[in-house]
Amino acid sequence: MQAEPDAEHAADNGGTRANGTPVTPPGLPATPAVPLTPGAAGAEAPRSRRFPPVTRDTARPEGSGRAVPGAVSTSARQWPMLSVLTATAVGLLVTALGQPRVGCLIIGVALIAASVLRRVLPSVGMLAVRSRFTDMITYGLLGVAITLLALVMEPGPWLEIPFLESAVRFTVR
Repeated sequence: MQAEPDAEHAADNGGTRANGTPVTPPGLPATPAVPLTPGAAGAEAPRSRRFPPVTRDTARPEGSGRAVPGAVSTSARQWPMLSVLTATAVGLLVTALGQPRVGCLIIGVALIAASVLRRVLPSVGMLAVRSRFTDMITYGLLGVAITLLALVMEPGPWLEIPFLESAVRFTVR
């Protein structure tokens, strides 16, 4: 049994042929089609759950216009993210040049600043990755942890934590 040419693409058109008549799949009894007229009581045109074959518009990227209105260039709209990335790059450069404590402090302060920016500013561009609360906690905890680790870094720590030496000796025997 040969399928009609329209039957192959009928699924894409909501189960109808190009002329609007319904296509019955093989093996199922044909049911009479009830014509739906616009304006008839309770009659509504069937809607397909498929995406349309031709896309008419695209959604704006999430971080596109959040920090500054759309008339400004992209780098100006992303100034919170760019400032945190710049400070982190400076910290990595200082670390690579032989000052690991200062470099790690700069990185930790940059993450703390990211947490503060996320809390204070209503729109921060691509610095907003998750919910505001989750971003603040993540940036803040990482920033505080990196800053504290930089302060207790050997040799000659700038901050003495009494139980830290015994905890390290206990874990690294």
